[in-house]
Amino acid sequence: MVFKKLLGSLGVGGPTVDTVLEGGAVQPGGTLHGQLHLVGGNADFDIEQITLELVARVEAEHEDGETEGTVPFERFTAGGGFRLAEGERRTIPFAVTVPWETPVTELHGQPLGVVLGLRTELAVAGGKDKGDLDPLTVRPLPAQEAVLEAFGQLGFGFKSADLEYGHIGGTGQQLPFYQEVELTPAPQYAHAMREIEVTFLASPGGMEVVLEADKPGGLFSSGHDAVNRFTVSHQGIEQRDWTAEVDGWVRQLAAGHGAHGTHTPHDYGHGHGHGHGEHHHGDHHHRSGPGMGTVVAAGAAGLAVGVVGGMVAAEVVDEVGDFFEGDGEEGEEG
Repeated sequence: MVFKKLLGSLGVGGPTVDTVLEGGAVQPGGTLHGQLHLVGGNADFDIEQITLELVARVEAEHEDGETEGTVPFERFTAGGGFRLAEGERRTIPFAVTVPWETPVTELHGQPLGVVLGLRTELAVAGGKDKGDLDPLTVRPLPAQEAVLEAFGQLGFGFKSADLEYGHIGGTGQQLPFYQEVELTPAPQYAHAMREIEVTFLASPGGMEVVLEADKPGGLFSSGHDAVNRFTVSHQGIEQRDWTAEVDGWVRQLAAGHGAHGTHTPHDYGHGHGHGHGEHHHGDHHHRSGPGMGTVVAAGAAGLAVGVVGGMVAAEVVDEVGDFFEGDGEEGEEG
């Protein structure tokens, strides 16, 4: 994707920048490559700084419900400190490392409904402009893919994916939000849970997998969430029986061997433990991602849950398009 944005704070005749991403989808912790193509305006301009900013569309829970907003989660300086002559063309390559906790936007090429973007900001002679957003595509790490494929092998189905503002207690979470991949239960676990949410918190040394099961209530009890956390390595992925391992995790949750608690609408975070403690979470009213009937993994080992519906796919494209067209239009004065 390429965007062109006139430097709004300088008006007509200011410099323009095209941002071109290279190499397709990036992995969490991977390197994002691209080029900045600058074209000078109708006069010489001093380019003080060029900043790249990673942003995400994130949900936040409040007393009155949920709101969505754009949350920046990483910034890089790509250049600056030079004069761009009138009409001059200049190309600046960049290579930046995305955070390990960067959310996954696709699985085997199928969109999950999570929206990330790269914003380019020019600062020129005291003025700056945030520019438009360039869509960022992130594919899963091998361990993330292995876990999701194991859920598919066990019969779990994809429901949606979103980003929640807040912090998961007891983890090493670094970003101000976390990703939840919501799955419908496999038939053998339908009696024990209404859905299960999977959160990945990756780091250079490994990955925490947080599982939260929405458990139904009994005749004399209300429903509650059971939560547990597991740590896996980035090494030896192909040597592990992921289907058996994930099945063991789910069995622990189904048996109640995890923290649990009631829903509290004022808590934006999670509290997790290994078999003890208490968990609090806000009431869930998640926006719909691609939804049921969308293939989120291809092949026999994938998390296959049906056939892509034209209407569903169109809705995802519309959501993404609206996000990138409607954000970052205004210029700012520095």
